[in-house]
Amino acid sequence: MPRIPAAERRAELVAAAVRVIAAHGVDGATTRRIAQEAKAPLATLHYCFATKEELFAEVFGYVAGQYREVLTRNAVHSEVETSARALLRGLLEWYLDNRDFGATIIELVSWAQRQEGEQAEMMYNEAFATMRPILETAETAAGQSVDSDTVDALTYIVSALSDGFALNWLVFTDRTAAERQIELTIGVLDSWMAANLGDATEPAPRASKAPSEQNLRSLVSWVGVD
Repeated sequence: MPRIPAAERRAELVAAAVRVIAAHGVDGATTRRIAQEAKAPLATLHYCFATKEELFAEVFGYVAGQYREVLTRNAVHSEVETSARALLRGLLEWYLDNRDFGATIIELVSWAQRQEGEQAEMMYNEAFATMRPILETAETAAGQSVDSDTVDALTYIVSALSDGFALNWLVFTDRTAAERQIELTIGVLDSWMAANLGDATEPAPRASKAPSEQNLRSLVSWVGVD
């Protein structure tokens, strides 16, 4: 068999670690399990990564990179409202189609906080550092004037709404309900922007209109509220 380059093997092991952490949690992500998932000898894993912590640090970087790529891919270069809406929708649809990433992010953040490290904070800071310039560019291109604190708040709102959606999707796993939940979540963003960005806010697209009372009852039942 041809020898697999070390960089390629490291990438395979990192991708395998994402799947194992999503399925078994950080504590259950043993090096043996990860090597088996990657179809690699255990010795190869230990050759590529001196410690489990080094592997997890690489996983952190990989997941954060995927998150930043989603933001960059969904930068629509329009006014602030449309840009923020596109960023949030892109994140929600990414979580919907990539449950492993959502589960792995939550596991890694919890693990990092227990280790009293700064990796989780760095991951969020990098996401904010990617999102903020996208919104600022949109503001400039559209000739809008949005103060710095409001841009910071908008960045946080997009992140917080996507995190909440990801957690609910992981818990309830009902794709049909989650697709409706995407529209409700974007509607929350629209309401915040209407209240905080002034008259410049465009009406929400038809798909993001406020859900009917019947749809709201369906969505509420999905999250288990009596």
